[in-house]
Amino acid sequence: MRTVLRERMPRPAAPSSLKPLEAEYRPRVPVDVMGAVRYQQRGAHDPSQTTADGVIWRATRTPEGVATIAIRPGLRTVRAAAWGPGAAWSLDQLPRLCGAGDDPDGFDASRHPVIAATHHRRPDLRIGATDLVFDALASSVFEQKVTGLQAFGAWRWILTHHGEPAPGPTPRPMYAPPADWRMIPSWSWHRAGLEPPQSRTITDAARRRASIERAAVAATTGDERDRVFTSLPGVGIWTSAETRIRAFGDPDAVSFGDYHVAHRVGYALTGSRVDDDGMRELLEPWKGHRQRVIRLIEVCGVVEPRRGPRLAPEDHRRR
Repeated sequence: MRTVLRERMPRPAAPSSLKPLEAEYRPRVPVDVMGAVRYQQRGAHDPSQTTADGVIWRATRTPEGVATIAIRPGLRTVRAAAWGPGAAWSLDQLPRLCGAGDDPDGFDASRHPVIAATHHRRPDLRIGATDLVFDALASSVFEQKVTGLQAFGAWRWILTHHGEPAPGPTPRPMYAPPADWRMIPSWSWHRAGLEPPQSRTITDAARRRASIERAAVAATTGDERDRVFTSLPGVGIWTSAETRIRAFGDPDAVSFGDYHVAHRVGYALTGSRVDDDGMRELLEPWKGHRQRVIRLIEVCGVVEPRRGPRLAPEDHRRR
């Protein structure tokens, strides 16, 4: 299966902040664009992405500068408008964001009835990619060993106070990630609620940003990208997998070490929780498409009954 971008607008030398570039993306088969793109949102109040009146708004720092893109999904046609210096890049990248680089050919859903039924019901599920390696890495580091509530709150604080205002008529104030993560002062990391190990990991990695991005893009397999990312102090296999999923739309990446994923996979496929080793064994028959199986499990409707209170967030900041 192949998808194409059609009717792409010409690239002007300096797009106006008021007048957007526009384009249409027409996948060859129906695609769940909303699901593919919304996966990139970091919480309900993410200052870099939101949905309003059926339109997805994203503020990003592209290789050509900051951009805002507004995406209106359709059954066969995806319409988009973009503002800012990186507008043309955002429109060029739109198909991959919507999942054009994700090819489910060769995926055998028949190995398990839950996966088969869900895949039959949701053949439009695709894994999108941002192609923005460092920002995917940074957002993954924010989410290390904390609740989603804590991570998303820290992400919101840092982008709101140190990001760049998004160009264009955004439905609410939005911000692209910082130009240089190293310029964020220590007190601001603390105020955001991010622990020193995570902030050090991000700032240390920012010193090697260009080489990290080159090496990750040049790598051709998930294992090679794992070696690139885990060579960084403070980055383990979970963070590497999350970065591969967000930046490259890797259909095989598995976030081993996640608090919830192994339990969810085990319950959906066996009716009981499993640990990481158990999840690895269960997903092995789908090697090459393990992230696709996890996504199908997320939408299959099989949910383990709650056994107790949710994990409470911890806040170590002094009041």
